[in-house]
Amino acid sequence: MLERAAVKQGTKVTFVLPEGEDRPVSVVGDFNDWTPGAHMFQMRADGSRAVSAVLPKGQVTAFRYLADGGHWFDDQAADHHDGSNGYVHT
Repeated sequence: MLERAAVKQGTKVTFVLPEGEDRPVSVVGDFNDWTPGAHMFQMRADGSRAVSAVLPKGQVTAFRYLADGGHWFDDQAADHHDGSNGYVHT
């Protein structure tokens, strides 16, 4: 799931994983040069996990999730997919 909020610097996008994924997971994409571990998901009070990044307003950003052990997966709530990546529009 993706949550968005307008901020002075652009759009704060919060990437959210529901309960059930127990391994360490990071979000990687254009915004962090596809660097694993740069944006790690953290536990929230409701049992979900989340991580936020401020992205430039009016852009399309590619991203995917990378779990421990090299397991890549997509967010089905992304604005669109191209078969390789998910995309978020800000």
